[in-house]
Amino acid sequence: MKSIRVCLAFIALLFFHVTQAQRWVSLFDGKTLNGWKVGDNASTFSVDSGMIKVNGNTAHLFYEGPVNNHSFKNFEFKADVMTKPHSNSGIYFHTAFQQGGFPEVGYEVQVNNSHTDWRRTGSLYGIEDVKEVVAPDNVWFTEYFKVTGNHVVIKINDKTVVDYTQPTNVPPPDKKGPIDSTGTFALQGHDPGSTVYFKNIMVKVLPD
Repeated sequence: MKSIRVCLAFIALLFFHVTQAQRWVSLFDGKTLNGWKVGDNASTFSVDSGMIKVNGNTAHLFYEGPVNNHSFKNFEFKADVMTKPHSNSGIYFHTAFQQGGFPEVGYEVQVNNSHTDWRRTGSLYGIEDVKEVVAPDNVWFTEYFKVTGNHVVIKINDKTVVDYTQPTNVPPPDKKGPIDSTGTFALQGHDPGSTVYFKNIMVKVLPD
């Protein structure tokens, strides 16, 4: 009888962890940048009225908090984003902290509705690019992406703009490594002329 109780307790604990893993969890507390780390040009990022405000010299804000020990393989990610006119930013996944420059590891999901760069919001930057403007400036929109193995789906306000599967027999571009890997997230501060806001930054960890 004791062994049965132990077995049932183990199953219950396992079920608890599985269900906890497969739910939406916030990565931003709305008040501080606790759990996030930036190298050079740290003043590019600030918290304003429950939002992360991004404006300043080139910088990247990396998630290094406790959720999944900031290491994500398969997941769903979403954030509410608002761009001011002529602004450029991005959300990196499967990346890793570096002190300065643009991340050398990982993939970027573009945030850009009216910047001179023709790759628009929702692009899997340099891999599967979106030319159409799918979200206006000065209005909140939801940027969502799901990564499972070598497959990436990106949606803007529930509209699918990218559905990409990385070929297994083709080397990854720019030495980024395979999409089927692990890493953390980062928000991009692109240039002093860009102002972008992020809030409701959430992740749902999926089984490997």
